[in-house]
Amino acid sequence: MSAQPEQAPAPPAPAAAAQLLAQLRADRRAEMWVPAFERDWAKALEDSRHSYSLTPLHDIVRTWQLRAAAAPAVDAYMDSGRDESGFVDLDDVLGTRP
Repeated sequence: MSAQPEQAPAPPAPAAAAQLLAQLRADRRAEMWVPAFERDWAKALEDSRHSYSLTPLHDIVRTWQLRAAAAPAVDAYMDSGRDESGFVDLDDVLGTRP
């Protein structure tokens, strides 16, 4: 019997964080993304030190890999010229919450 759940995602490759950081540094969003990744990584590293688990680090790598992968689709959407001004703020619809 395995100690891990059957649907646990496979951990990222050992060099995945370094490769991801290189990819983020080469991106046009590097000025914003690199400091954000480094901040997330530092927090996950500290969490890992306290929990003796690599899961927080793996989660950060997976999250940033998904962000980097989604960036071209987000760029295409933003470049499509769709008008976002017609949307209503959710707080205006729901009102103030207790």
